Amino acid sequence: MTANVDTASGHVDDADDPVGATTSEQALPRTPALDEDNPFETMMEQFMAAADMTGLSVEEFRILSKSDREIAVSVPVRMDDGRLEVFDGYRIQHNAGLGPFVGPLRMGADLKVDELRALAAWMTWKCAVLNIPFGGACGGLRIDPEAISSRELERVVRRYTASLLGDIGPERDVLTPDVYADERVMAWVLDTISFHERATANSAVTGKPLEMAGSIGSRDAVAQGLRIILRLAAAHYGLGSSDLAINIQGVGTVGGNLARLMFDDGHRITGLADVSGGLYDVQGLDVPSVLAWREQNGTLEGYNGRGERVEGREFIKLKCDVFVPCAAANAVHSGNAVELDTKLVIEGAHGPVSPRADRILEQRKIPLVPDILANGGAAVLAYFEWVQNRTGLAWIDQVVSGRLSRMMREAWDASVEVQGEFNCTMRRAAHILAVRRIAEADQVRGIYA
Repeated sequence: MTANVDTASGHVDDADDPVGATTSEQALPRTPALDEDNPFETMMEQFMAAADMTGLSVEEFRILSKSDREIAVSVPVRMDDGRLEVFDGYRIQHNAGLGPFVGPLRMGADLKVDELRALAAWMTWKCAVLNIPFGGACGGLRIDPEAISSRELERVVRRYTASLLGDIGPERDVLTPDVYADERVMAWVLDTISFHERATANSAVTGKPLEMAGSIGSRDAVAQGLRIILRLAAAHYGLGSSDLAINIQGVGTVGGNLARLMFDDGHRITGLADVSGGLYDVQGLDVPSVLAWREQNGTLEGYNGRGERVEGREFIKLKCDVFVPCAAANAVHSGNAVELDTKLVIEGAHGPVSPRADRILEQRKIPLVPDILANGGAAVLAYFEWVQNRTGLAWIDQVVSGRLSRMMREAWDASVEVQGEFNCTMRRAAHILAVRRIAEADQVRGIYA
């Protein structure tokens, strides 16, 4: 299947697709030469399994298996040395059945459109599971932010934003932070939109600095949500509520904050790992010391405090009660899933467990809480920030944390109910819940034609 690009608008329209298409090959055109276990294949396999179990109609399957819109833009920018560079920019808007689009902006030199498609779909499922009135989207810039100056990056971000003005905004598509797109980048996006709107468009962007109408709780939202789900899952699967041994893969904004929160709750963080390798201590690491070292040095390498140094590929074999992958997609795959020594897996990243690894864990009777439920804290906080900006009323910390806790618990309870109904894994249950809610919304909306 091919795609036609409208050069005037930058919109990508899929060519005709066979009726009743039921494979990921038919669902979307793909960028070539992707790994076997790539995020798009992972997302589609999860979706198709849920669609099959819910008895989704062929018509509804065709709607949900495609993005509503795929936008490609060229981003010409004058560099500091006077050269003109042209970068590739994208915005994938997956499904608007539940409301306006919302989703991250990410940047990377090896950015693949399939990644964006997967992330946009995951945002759709996540919003549905958490009962947030948004559809999923994801944008990207194919650029290495570390290879250019801050001034050049700002020009790229602003030109990219300006190219999408007709497709983004508070009631169309709300941008959220992600890889390399921090508060500073979100501020540039907001300022660009506001300049062209001739009005401050606070609710067009979330993850903004507090000084620019950002929300309390945004910086550690994913970790706070994971903390809530981890507690609920540990109780549900009979692990108890105290002195859990937890290994966390990834020590960035998500993994590092989760380690701090769980350490403060009295649990043992027995393992922490980043790209340089890992640290392990069955008695529990000195988390404040480890995080302080990494903050100062940018890596765990060279840390000389308590804990045994382990190679990255060996980290997954270390014994724990709960394993939380907060790093890359497909970190747990068919080659290492059999070596995982844990009683429970909580997905902190997007798609950190491949479909093949998923089946291995199921055979080994190791329960898993999927990303679309577990790491939904950022989506909830994006919704909260959007609401606060729309009403012009900032919430205090207790209101934010209380409402986050309520929404995460309600999503957990709804997923557990579906799990009991279908006698399936928690991943399957969460996807069934999401597909049901979106399909019902699409049916009520009908087709405009």
